[in-house]
Amino acid sequence: MAQVKLKGNPVQTSGDLPAVGNPAPNFKLTGTDLADVSLEQFKGKKLVLNIFMSLDTSTCAASVRRFNSELAGHDDTAVLCISRDLPFAHARFCEAEGIEGVVSLSDMRDRSFGKDYGIELKGGPVAGLLARSVMVLDREGQVAYTQQVDELSEEPDYEKALAALAATDKEPLPVCTASFSAEDARGDGSDEPCDDGRAG
Repeated sequence: MAQVKLKGNPVQTSGDLPAVGNPAPNFKLTGTDLADVSLEQFKGKKLVLNIFMSLDTSTCAASVRRFNSELAGHDDTAVLCISRDLPFAHARFCEAEGIEGVVSLSDMRDRSFGKDYGIELKGGPVAGLLARSVMVLDREGQVAYTQQVDELSEEPDYEKALAALAATDKEPLPVCTASFSAEDARGDGSDEPCDDGRAG
């Protein structure tokens, strides 16, 4: 269980975000057409999960605008904007703002997303909503980056999320075959760099 703040006051969440390097849990959310939407439907795409309390707050609305402006038109990437607002509210907001580059999803029906991702708020005046978080998933659905925003009234770190998204296209270094150093542990006589595990 994690702790975040709302205007300085502590609020507990239902758990912890999925760990980097692990597969993201599947989900069943509701689209603006009221159809069920699952993680599997985005297979092969990079994903940004922009998770927030409600579009009726200025900070949440700003995050949708920012990710739309940064990533609209990137055919290899989908931005999922997720809250417990009704699908009608998502559709109305995007239409009013002219936002077409994100996928708006509601956790109104199944309500397991907030629990499975550890981000359902468990106390205070916003209990039952989702804690502001950002996740980046690679094309295989592996978690590449997470941020649980410490203060719910503040925006996420867009630059770090976008950098993590760009990094998912980079090929990982081959793993060294011994454990001394990247220079001495290649084992195959190659001069190519490799990952000896020290980078985390």
